[in-house]
Amino acid sequence: MRTPAERLAALGCAGLVAVTLTGCGSVTDAVKGGGGKAITMGTTQLTGVLDPAAAYDQASWLLLRNTFQSLLAFPAASSAPSPDAAQSCEFTGGDATQYHCTLRPGLKFSNGHALTAQDVVFSIERTRKINDQNGPGPLLSSIKSVEAKGDNEVLFHLNAPDATLPAKLAGPAGAIVDHQVYPADKTVPNDKLIGSGPYRFESVEMVKAGKGDGQQLGKVVLAPNDKYSGEAKLRNGKFTVKYFDQPADLKAALDKGEVDLTDNSLEPNTAAQMHSEQQSGASDVQVVEGDSNDTRSLVFNTKDQIGGNLAVRQAAAQLLDRKALARDVFARTVQPLYSLVPAGVNGHTTAFFDRYGDQDPVKAKKILTDAKVQIPVKLTLTWARSRAGNAEPDTLKKQLEAGGLFQVTVQQESDWDAYKKGWAEGKYQAYIIGWFADYPDPDNYIAPLIVEGGAYHHGWDDPRISGKLVPDGLKQADRSAAVSGYAQIQQIVAENAPLIPLYQNKAFFAARSYITGVESTVDTTGVFRFWDIGRSK
Repeated sequence: MRTPAERLAALGCAGLVAVTLTGCGSVTDAVKGGGGKAITMGTTQLTGVLDPAAAYDQASWLLLRNTFQSLLAFPAASSAPSPDAAQSCEFTGGDATQYHCTLRPGLKFSNGHALTAQDVVFSIERTRKINDQNGPGPLLSSIKSVEAKGDNEVLFHLNAPDATLPAKLAGPAGAIVDHQVYPADKTVPNDKLIGSGPYRFESVEMVKAGKGDGQQLGKVVLAPNDKYSGEAKLRNGKFTVKYFDQPADLKAALDKGEVDLTDNSLEPNTAAQMHSEQQSGASDVQVVEGDSNDTRSLVFNTKDQIGGNLAVRQAAAQLLDRKALARDVFARTVQPLYSLVPAGVNGHTTAFFDRYGDQDPVKAKKILTDAKVQIPVKLTLTWARSRAGNAEPDTLKKQLEAGGLFQVTVQQESDWDAYKKGWAEGKYQAYIIGWFADYPDPDNYIAPLIVEGGAYHHGWDDPRISGKLVPDGLKQADRSAAVSGYAQIQQIVAENAPLIPLYQNKAFFAARSYITGVESTVDTTGVFRFWDIGRSK
């Protein structure tokens, strides 16, 4: 989805000090062309919540980036946010604790209501007030207050310097909602969403999720928003997203022409085979390969008696074989990951390899026996979804049980919302989680996952990280100057192993031969721009 070189770029003009329509480039370059026919994309990334105040997973953000505007956005192939709903934004003063934005004139929501500074203030305060346990509120924690100055100016007052604020506001955490429609203290149903982005929600179909009572998206139809005022030029007349429980079902739908393209949801061996067939001329299905900074980790509940034992976590880190996982389970459609920050992002290290090296049951046994931990360690490993199906958790179970050191029970939670609730409530001992970048900066792979238990509620915190190293990193407007601090954080995390990085994805998007524009939207930003996708004449 992205290229490593692009991830190494600085986060913004003058280190994220200022962005304007002319100073940092424009999203115009990313979106040219006219409308066209309808497009249908298939995915196995499931979610049940789309309200920006509570939505904080890759599946929901895929839609929100195309239906809501934020003050800033990431243009194609750029790690520097540029103005979107804003005309310009900049830090004022010398300490990066005030951030000022001026809105574009004439902005409207899809219902025709004017979008003003009051809506921006309302949106930020609403997300913080609702404070959904699985929502994006933590991304806005550096904001002390936000005020509207007239209809077109917004001023953010920060608790402390936060050089990453522009990047945070450039995602759905900064999505602007209509204060005349949305309640200030609760979320709205998925069929009541109104934004100001290139598309509007035409219909949202919900289906039963797994074996429980929960619901998840079944199909979402997006239509062009004729009130949209921005740089995107739609190459299609409608965009539909269809959701599939299994990668095999998605592949069958692509073969039958029921979907025109897929996101990075195909079973790894299938994606690799399709890529090979395309290269040899045996298939007319396009497979666009790109770099991705999406990561996957094994997380421990450190409040649990087993997961809370440092020796248990270190032994687990000593037993995992990432190379075998990437080779045998994912057909090399992923690459081993040995740190929180993935390869291609400034600040990447190999902290876990430096500490543990390759799989070694002898060393793992010594860690456990020195700590007088009873062997075998009985551990329950919970998972929800994987592109490789149960092959991923089953392989991790086999690796952890090497040398008879662990006795692992694997259990699946098929309802995604129930899974999120389960880890938030500390119901699991160990669980497998994916992480996608909110913004392209090393801080986004560290602060949300580590500080005060992190978004996955592992319960671990280190005051050296939360009290000093992370705040110090956020003072660095020149993001390259923050690298040494992030390297130190990764060493501390490797030593304590509250979560263990497993791999980072590569991206394989498959499309029928008549689909155009996939290459232009598979890049380092993590933003899949529906408007760029069209059909050849």
